[in-house]
Amino acid sequence: MKLIARLYDVDSSEPRVIVNEDDCRELGVKQMDRVRLDAKTSQVIVVGISDSLVKKGEIMVPKAVLSKIGAKEGSELEAVYSPKPESVKNIRKKMDSLKLTRDEINEIVFDILEGKMSKIEISAWLTALYINGMDNEEIANFTVSMVNTGEKIEFDRTPVFDFHSLGGVPGNKITPIVVSIVAAAGLMIPKTSSRAISSACGTSDFVEVFCNVELEASELKRISETVGGVFAWGGSMNIAPVDDMVIDIEYPLGINPRAQMLASILSKKLAISATHLLVDIPMGSGTKVKTLEEAREYARDLMELGTILGMRTECAITYGDQPVGNAIGPALEARECIRILEGNTHPASVVEKACDLAGMILEMGGIPDGPSKAREILSSGQALKKFREIVEAQDGKKGITSDDIPIGKCVHDVKAVRSGYVHSINNKDLVAIARAAGAPFDKGAGILLFRKKGQRAEKGETLFQIYADNQAKADRARDIAIKLEPMDIEGMLIKKVPNPSALKSI
Repeated sequence: MKLIARLYDVDSSEPRVIVNEDDCRELGVKQMDRVRLDAKTSQVIVVGISDSLVKKGEIMVPKAVLSKIGAKEGSELEAVYSPKPESVKNIRKKMDSLKLTRDEINEIVFDILEGKMSKIEISAWLTALYINGMDNEEIANFTVSMVNTGEKIEFDRTPVFDFHSLGGVPGNKITPIVVSIVAAAGLMIPKTSSRAISSACGTSDFVEVFCNVELEASELKRISETVGGVFAWGGSMNIAPVDDMVIDIEYPLGINPRAQMLASILSKKLAISATHLLVDIPMGSGTKVKTLEEAREYARDLMELGTILGMRTECAITYGDQPVGNAIGPALEARECIRILEGNTHPASVVEKACDLAGMILEMGGIPDGPSKAREILSSGQALKKFREIVEAQDGKKGITSDDIPIGKCVHDVKAVRSGYVHSINNKDLVAIARAAGAPFDKGAGILLFRKKGQRAEKGETLFQIYADNQAKADRARDIAIKLEPMDIEGMLIKKVPNPSALKSI
């Protein structure tokens, strides 16, 4: 059926076309069915029905869809009924706890890529993975399928090293330090990172404070091969695009299936031709991985999958019960990161974690006594020099320093209401406070910690400062901090236990 395109510029959770009720009867489609729109290219999209918003003979199409099929408002489009994709039966198979073949997984992945699946069907796929999981052979096939949906970067030099953290711990600003140390040692590490979804700051959110992270694949290749490393946002390139599409649906569901997480990590690494991969697994009550046993299971799976995929993979289980360092939020983390590169030895947790992990990568590259070598490269200023080379190559300021990083102008001190020792810190509460202050979208927003676990605080002393770009957000974050009390302060005396016999004698 020929229909005239009419633009509608309304965001919705799922893009769809709106068709007049009479035209729907002629097309033989119902609400939530699909049509294929043909112009210069084709797109399958879900149908919405109206008898008042759109006239007979017309079709309301989202701007992004019109652009994708090479049409514009007023263009004549061919609309054809499109049946439910065959891959839906593969989702039902996984719901029944059955193993999927490589071809069945390919069908699902490419139907997601081509827009043939509705968000409800993709949600069903994620739910099936969450409940029933995949074995490592399936995950490896899933990984390769996702890689094949986008471009793959091939380098003219090898080996290619990479690093990834499972996340879940705030303030984990070590990536630029690790990359700078590794690149300064002569190894190539083209690091792609993500932005925050539910956290206070992703690596790319704070790196873009001091340089451009939106690189094309050709730029990533050129800078990596000439300078030795990059700090790039993976979303700026067409690398495993289905992964990004699925992540958008995961977030409102509040689930992150193990199989999807592993395939997501490895597909991005395989797409940049990584030959050696180190994975940081933060472990603790406030992270994605709660116990040592669970962390070891992740490590075993990642290393086995790396072997299947031809990628040497090692894992580090790291402490995640409290933030790494003192800064949480884009500009604050950027400043703390650069200060470490400039020679500061505090916060020690940042230095220790960055050097230990960089050292593991150096050893994978054949450099003995990696952690010691990493500390030598950091303390000598070689890492800072390499960091500045990478920043300049990514259009950042030449010779950048920590003093060049502006932070939020509105500051609120959160003080201890009693004296005692910091018994525990709730990572999720700190994230909620930082996000209320505006992080990660307001670059100057976040939290600066003055006390960590085990340290003593006197009543009235500042536990942490909230930074925001405006007073309203600072006040909102302060109110949430007062309500949540993210730091548990206790005295050394937990409870008095009197002797019953002594009481009787009185």
